[in-house]
Amino acid sequence: MKPIALSDIKGPAIYAGIRDDFRRRIIEIKRHRRLEIGDRVSLVFENRHTLLFQIEEILRVEGIRERDKIQEEIDAYNQLLPTEGSLSATLFIEVPADADARAELDRLIGLDEHLVLHVGPHPIRAEFEEGRSTDERISAVQYTRYRLPPEAREALATPGTPVEMEIDHPQYRHRVRASDEMRASLAADLG
Repeated sequence: MKPIALSDIKGPAIYAGIRDDFRRRIIEIKRHRRLEIGDRVSLVFENRHTLLFQIEEILRVEGIRERDKIQEEIDAYNQLLPTEGSLSATLFIEVPADADARAELDRLIGLDEHLVLHVGPHPIRAEFEEGRSTDERISAVQYTRYRLPPEAREALATPGTPVEMEIDHPQYRHRVRASDEMRASLAADLG
C-alpha cells in the first residue's frame, strides 16, 4: 500500500472545507472494516484512507501547521499501514462511563497474547505495538498487526472464506465472524 506523503495532506485550513464530506466517506469505508468483539472491545482495520483521516483530524484538533510536525504524524501513521503480507488494525477497549476505568482495563491485562484472526483454517495471532501494555497496565487503544502467510492471503482473497476475530483471554472470551464485505475489503489491502 502506497505510504502517505506530505503532498497528500490538506492541512487544517483546506481540510475544514472538506471535512464533512471526507468524514461521511470514511464512515462508509469503516462500516466494512469495524468489528465489535463482545461488549468491551472493537477493532478497526486500517487502510490508507482511514489513516489519512486520522492524520487530518489530529492536525485540525491540535492546530499543527509546521511541515516537520506534520511529517512526524505522517511517519507515525505510515507504520500502521497494511503491507503486501499483513493487515493492520486499531483495537479499542471501551469502558462504560459508570465503570471504574482502571479496574476494567486491569481485567484485560495480557490481552496482547489473546487476539487471533482466523482466515478460513488459518489462525493468525495478533502482534501488538510495544509499549502500550505491561504486566501491570494496558492502554485502552492498541495497534495490532496480522502477518498472513501465502495460504491465508489466498484464502482471504477467496469469496466466502470465513473470517473471524477471537479473543481467548481468561477474563474475556468472544469470537465474531466478519461479513464477506469485510473479507473483500481486507483482501483489497493486500492486493
